[in-house]
Amino acid sequence: MNDMRAIADRVEIEALRAEVTDAVMMRDYDRVASLFTPDGAIRWPHISKEFVGREEIRAGIEWGQGLWEFFVQHAHPGIIRLDGDTAAGRAYIQEFGRMHDGRSHLNYALYHDRYQRTADSWRFSERVYEVRYFDSTALAGSAPSATS
Repeated sequence: MNDMRAIADRVEIEALRAEVTDAVMMRDYDRVASLFTPDGAIRWPHISKEFVGREEIRAGIEWGQGLWEFFVQHAHPGIIRLDGDTAAGRAYIQEFGRMHDGRSHLNYALYHDRYQRTADSWRFSERVYEVRYFDSTALAGSAPSATS
């Protein structure tokens, strides 16, 4: 593989990671699901949840986002290892928010990713979430009201 192809692949994978964060934050569940291969998977071992295939992924993300009063995710780029039409990498995540039941949530985590080149673009074939730090201390702030 030539250097320009590797550079383009890395840029496309970074764009994929940015788009999935945007889709989650905007609650665009169809877009989230479209960023995975048809047999792709999201695994959240810390809560014993796994979603395989685009339909399950879409439903799983909608279920998860439905638990939150407000939710903010910051994603930071990590390593990408290219191997032809597949790749592996990590994204570093900080999330915080408050659940509808009043519990607060702050965590630092990793997504261990696998990517697949498709006819359209790079897609996730798997994302495995690993929480490294969790804090349930009540958040002092709040989400702005719609009338503010």
